[in-house]
Amino acid sequence: MTAALSTIFIISYAAIALEHPLKINKSSAALIGAGLLWSVYALFSGVSQDLMHTQLAHTIEEVAQIVFFLMAAMTIVELIDAHEGFALITRKIQTTRLSNLVLVVTLMSFFLSAVLDNLTTSIVMCSLLRKLLARRDDRLIMGAMVIIASNAGGAWSPIGDVTTTMLWVGGQITASNVILNVFIPSVVCALVPLGIVLTAVRGQPVQGPVNDIDVELKKRPTSFEQTLIFYLGIGALVFIPIFKSFTHLPPFLGAMFGLGVLWLTADLLHKKKGSDEKTHFTLVHALTRIDMPSVIFFVGILLAVATLQHSGILTSVALWLGEVVGDLSVIVILIGLASSLVDNVPMVAASMSMFSMTDHPTDSFLWEFLAYCAGTGGSILIIGSAAGLAVMGLEKIDFLWYLKKASLLAFVGYISGAMTYIVQYNLMH
Repeated sequence: MTAALSTIFIISYAAIALEHPLKINKSSAALIGAGLLWSVYALFSGVSQDLMHTQLAHTIEEVAQIVFFLMAAMTIVELIDAHEGFALITRKIQTTRLSNLVLVVTLMSFFLSAVLDNLTTSIVMCSLLRKLLARRDDRLIMGAMVIIASNAGGAWSPIGDVTTTMLWVGGQITASNVILNVFIPSVVCALVPLGIVLTAVRGQPVQGPVNDIDVELKKRPTSFEQTLIFYLGIGALVFIPIFKSFTHLPPFLGAMFGLGVLWLTADLLHKKKGSDEKTHFTLVHALTRIDMPSVIFFVGILLAVATLQHSGILTSVALWLGEVVGDLSVIVILIGLASSLVDNVPMVAASMSMFSMTDHPTDSFLWEFLAYCAGTGGSILIIGSAAGLAVMGLEKIDFLWYLKKASLLAFVGYISGAMTYIVQYNLMH
């Protein structure tokens, strides 16, 4: 059985990693893998039906919390975007120097991703860059910095990256400690590449588009509607970790509560408008725009990894890593590097099951360092993170271009931040 489960998981993992060459959505590979793994486990494990149902129920409970959280947070972001709330930020950027623009875009990407998430931030920033830059070469460099900064910014926030969210929801980290302890390494991860790029573009002017006229014919929100939904939506996202800290309830309840308040506000704002006029601003429309394939992928991969946990395979892998590699910090750094080749979600899901919370309690070195490494390691290759894939699609960045021009930048930033965390941890403990 162990050989069968391992083989199915490796094949599914390979299909996920080779999503683009195969032109097969990774969600289908994850769901098929989950179905096969649970079937083999049910038929050949020898576990009683009662115990298996208990294991499956526990897994579904964990998966549901993450899925509900992601759906609520994604919908809040889409409601803000439908009301053009992000324009409040982007329209304030006015500079004639490329170096200044790189600095502003990097800092915005870093801090926005901590409140939104790295995927949404990368999409927002790419839209901004198209309005500010005419030269594609400039946009490519900026896009690379958006990827690096968005992933770094998401790593230290419990709501900024899905892997950090998974660790937070799973109880491996707390919001206050991951912010306190991972923030400085994440800053270093973004600032080191930024310093190199600033040196390279020093003295170059910003070449803006010749014609930047908005010809979109859809209904536009009023200034009041735009401002209210933006600040209320951001407040709802920031409220989530506060809600969990005070009530000790799962984060998805805070996200659902904030979404409900935002939904009610949007309905009241547009209640006097005709159905055609207000359709674009409704929550129903926002739900059609959230990235459901990614949500389904999370369901499939988390269910798949759960079978490896219940069968004891991941425990054996953890023991093997401990014997062969030995140093826990090296193991986590390798996991981060591996997340640049394959999706960081299954890497973190597997790690959460491989290592026991008895040996590594909440907010221990392993979990905090894993939040940093898994969140930022994906920047090394453009296919290693959701932010990278988004920028790749929007700006048509070639894999080899990124490998030549940006991978070394991301790697230097990743290692610099990792060393910073290790030094910081040793000083504080």
